Amino acid sequence: MEFTHDVIVVGGGPVGLGLAIDLGQRGVRVALVERSTELHRIPKGQNMTQRTMENIDSWGCAAEMRAARIAPRDIPNGGLVAYGTILSDHVHEFMPRESVQPFYGQAVERMPQYRTEAVLRVRAAGLRSLEIRYGRTFTALAQDGEGVTAEIASAGGGSETLRARWLVGCDGSRSAVRAAAGITQTLSDHDRRMVLLVFRSPELNALLDARYPRRAFYNALAPELDGYWRFLGRVDGEAEWFFHAPVPAASTRENTDFAALLHAAVGARFDLDLRHVGFWDLRFALAERYRAGRVLIAGDACHSHPPYGGFGINTGFEDARNLGWKLAAELAGWAGPGLLDSYDAERRPVFASTAADFIQRFIEEDRAFLRAWTPEREPEAFAAKWAARNEGAVEVFAFEPNYEGSPIIGGAGAPSARGAHRFTARAGHHLAPRALSDGRTTYQALGRGFTLFDFAGGIMAEGFAAAAAKSGVPVDIVCDSLAGERADYEAPVILVRPDGFVAWAGATGDPAAILARASGA
Repeated sequence: MEFTHDVIVVGGGPVGLGLAIDLGQRGVRVALVERSTELHRIPKGQNMTQRTMENIDSWGCAAEMRAARIAPRDIPNGGLVAYGTILSDHVHEFMPRESVQPFYGQAVERMPQYRTEAVLRVRAAGLRSLEIRYGRTFTALAQDGEGVTAEIASAGGGSETLRARWLVGCDGSRSAVRAAAGITQTLSDHDRRMVLLVFRSPELNALLDARYPRRAFYNALAPELDGYWRFLGRVDGEAEWFFHAPVPAASTRENTDFAALLHAAVGARFDLDLRHVGFWDLRFALAERYRAGRVLIAGDACHSHPPYGGFGINTGFEDARNLGWKLAAELAGWAGPGLLDSYDAERRPVFASTAADFIQRFIEEDRAFLRAWTPEREPEAFAAKWAARNEGAVEVFAFEPNYEGSPIIGGAGAPSARGAHRFTARAGHHLAPRALSDGRTTYQALGRGFTLFDFAGGIMAEGFAAAAAKSGVPVDIVCDSLAGERADYEAPVILVRPDGFVAWAGATGDPAAILARASGA
């Protein structure tokens, strides 16, 4: 069978759409297969970090995404953590993401996932090399040394066979692609049944606004929950809310008083109109590998975790951005033999670190604190310890996913979600924006391929241009002086990858060897 496409993307949620757009912008022929024709109006995946908005910007729809926001602009992306109930006397800040703004080229955003998907759907529809098949379900695949054949069923009962060089499953935590490719998962189950409630309550909005500065979400740490959160979040800033909380294993919509659960979490009664009730199990999942031959997986098909800290959709988008340029390079012929495997080598350990060093640690530290301290037993000591827990800004600065030591970066270290935000240009780390002498920032000067910043009078620009021409690796070259803000980089020459991470930084080196490693040769 002849190839119908270059890449088949199964799953048209935000990650699948992002990947399809990334590839489509590079001229890759993509078939996007998505079973849902309509968007599900459940307000999940709302937090969009600065880095995610950089990715959205790279996909050509940052302005449209910001225009789709429904929450007022005066609501920060961070939250508050309270002891006992949300209206407690003991409260501290949590995850104020705006504090790391100087290190990114885009600002944070906040909106329900269905609004994000709507914008991405419009962007995807405008790309000629991208064919979208809504209302289609992936049923089977077969792969050989040349490509992948996929069977696709339509809602009306018909079927279609697609064949492409590569197939990527972005089809969620119950991924049919992952199963068909024989990729297994490691599960860490917390044996907790959770409820998701969506409701409307203008009265709750007024109640919280009268008590606190406006925040995007509010967490209640109740001692009886042993470290698990009751999590309340805004949707539109006026009346719509979502709420996650542990519930007994036998809980159903019929046998549970959800209004009473909400009142207990907030610490006050208020009128509400319940719109949605859903249940989920609190667990971590990580695929054993992200690639099986010509089949790859991304987003929730690779990994899933509880919605603590707002990492989910951001992690999935980063998968898409990391994989997009590597798949395109493979198809264009300039990828080395190790480039596509570096997707797994970089992204798997970053998720493992996100789960262990942030989400799991939040639960464990909260559990230990609640077991050790209570305001009833030692009020003054508790108040002091509680105030000392205000580490939200520290955690925001420490969450800095990086690819140190990956096969295409080299050097010491290992890919991790834990790092430090700095302006210094470091191999494997995101490049913070600094002003160029022409009025742009380095973020604004990044090309779709590699970008070389030569701040030393062009001493390596000619060598990189020659190496790029010989290897076929796309490199844009920007020359300037190492003055002003650019001195913060502490490196006169910086090579930046297509995803905005530094491939190499230094003063001298062999351009051909540097490009070869960065492209997986």
